[in-house]
Amino acid sequence: MKVHFLGTAAAEGFPNVYCHCQTCQTARERGGRDIRTRCSVIVDDVLKVDHGPDSYMQALRDDIDMSLIQDILMTHTHFDHLCPGDIISRMKGYAHGIETPLNIYGNELALYQYRTALLEEGEEDEQNQFHRLKPFQTVQIGEASVTPLYADHDQNEMCLLYFIEKKGKSILYGHDTGWFPEETWTWLETKKIDMAILDCTTGQTGHKRGRGHMSVETVIEVHKMFQEKNILNENARIVVTHFSHNGRLLHDDLEAIFKPYGVEVAYDGMVLNL
Repeated sequence: MKVHFLGTAAAEGFPNVYCHCQTCQTARERGGRDIRTRCSVIVDDVLKVDHGPDSYMQALRDDIDMSLIQDILMTHTHFDHLCPGDIISRMKGYAHGIETPLNIYGNELALYQYRTALLEEGEEDEQNQFHRLKPFQTVQIGEASVTPLYADHDQNEMCLLYFIEKKGKSILYGHDTGWFPEETWTWLETKKIDMAILDCTTGQTGHKRGRGHMSVETVIEVHKMFQEKNILNENARIVVTHFSHNGRLLHDDLEAIFKPYGVEVAYDGMVLNL
């Protein structure tokens, strides 16, 4: 599987364009991997996880043909992950030469927001198909088997993580979340992971098992738990993403912290292959 990291920042972006903290100032000066847009990945050019407000710019930046996207997995409805009006640009009269429908998967609230955006524009749904997901119920999406898992992120919404299996390889898409709920840990104990993509929003807090988002310490603790429960395949990759400037860690800082643990730090435009 090919994993293309479109964005690697938390909700406010990195740097925050309204912010004058030292971390944001330094990120602007350095540029490069310290400039981060809102989180999303594309798997094998056809499966996109989340569709936030930076998707258009990310596609231009990385020369991505968005018409190839067949399926979108939504983790939750926070504004940095869901920008429902964007799919109108894919529909007839806006885009030409697209014959296949776009399949959108997620919880009831995510699907409702997509449908509402289309209705507000007076558009029909014939080019969009909506699929409500339930935790721990595996669905076949193209050539991939996808299982939604519980996240611990927003207590007012059923937020989802995703376990994606394809051609003998597996990816755990593990953010936005704090320490995984027990039901998710129990399910993962029966699996093997080739790549885990983990939340690292809050920087170094000293808390190993916090809620909502992960810290550096939580990521290290999750990695340790993976090893103890023998969840990782040989040569499995742990990748961190979803960084906030409030964590006060730039790309080089993150790489120095995680290098002793063999954890990789994602950056915008990074492509990894399994």
